[in-house]
Amino acid sequence: MKTAFLLHGTGGSSKDYFWFADTKKFLQKLGYEVWWPQLPHTDSPNFQETLEFVEDNMPASDAQTIVIAHSSACPLILSWLQYVKMSIKQAILVAGYYEPMPDGASSLLQKEEFDWQAIKLACKEIIMINSDNDPWGCDDKQARPTAKKLYAQFILASGQGHMGSGAFKQPYRKFTLLKDLIAV
Repeated sequence: MKTAFLLHGTGGSSKDYFWFADTKKFLQKLGYEVWWPQLPHTDSPNFQETLEFVEDNMPASDAQTIVIAHSSACPLILSWLQYVKMSIKQAILVAGYYEPMPDGASSLLQKEEFDWQAIKLACKEIIMINSDNDPWGCDDKQARPTAKKLYAQFILASGQGHMGSGAFKQPYRKFTLLKDLIAV
């Protein structure tokens, strides 16, 4: 069976997290088994603990696996991809950041350095979607340099903010663009 992983960002949930529920239903209709876990200590995550949780609890992945991550789960997935021993089909990274944030803040799920070559070898297709007005600073300026390093497809979702944020009142319940990008 094909598998898909949906990973929420800091402060996220496995219950009612923006476009995740709609995306999960969409993937299930395509025949995917969807893993959408509640990541540990979501309001104040620890990188090593969260990475270990993902590695210890995720269903088996293979060449047909799709990973979709939002916000701080994006650098977490890149960290995971550095160490997997096989190649997955697709990673879609939404509103992610990969460098220290402009205000000097940094996510506890952000790794300082990435092995770009290992990540490229571990994923057949990487798509990065970022807006030009993300209120958290996870904008296109954050993503473009990383997309170049990974030879990833970069999509500018102009004016779309964080594509899901309770603090900034962006409910973002459906994500049609994302559905169109999912490799079937």
